Amino acid sequence: MSPPPRGPGEAMEEFLTKFGAIGVFLGAAFEGQTAVVVGGLLARQHLLPLWLMLASATAGSGILDHLLFVAGRRFRSHRYVVRVSEQAAFSRALRFIERFPITYILVFRFIFGLRLASPIAIGVSQVPTWRFTVLNLLGAALWAAAFTAAGYLFGETVQRIFGGRHPGRWTLVAAGALVLAVLGVWAVRTWRARRRA
Repeated sequence: MSPPPRGPGEAMEEFLTKFGAIGVFLGAAFEGQTAVVVGGLLARQHLLPLWLMLASATAGSGILDHLLFVAGRRFRSHRYVVRVSEQAAFSRALRFIERFPITYILVFRFIFGLRLASPIAIGVSQVPTWRFTVLNLLGAALWAAAFTAAGYLFGETVQRIFGGRHPGRWTLVAAGALVLAVLGVWAVRTWRARRRA
């Protein structure tokens, strides 16, 4: 006998188990904290390990910000860096970096409107590369832990609402839709970058 057809909840659960970590990694890099919160939710629902969600979020945020730092330090005349440096957020970030360099590197991910400009501005500043590398990793880990924990706690609330350990169908659909959206945005950006190149 052939196995019974899977329901939408089971198919979405399998999808999230396979691609959830990739979605959190790309989401932490290109989208922001929403994907990281969903990672905590998936960990709470026992679809993926909590350590994997933390590692994916930390790596996604840390790697992208390090690449932006390198862009600011090595490619100051590139049109992308020039365009970012002309934004008001860039000058605000530089002012903060000059006054509180260590603190700013640790917390800039939490400051709305300065996430993209900050690592480029730090690259333009006089902060040593080794110091940024260490503080960037620590800051990424703190940021990932904070928003993964938020999703984890939110996941407990969802479990209480649905009265069990397993996630509700709409929770899975929402999480799956976000992972798909993150993967789609990443694919479109990659395609556009290749076309420009």
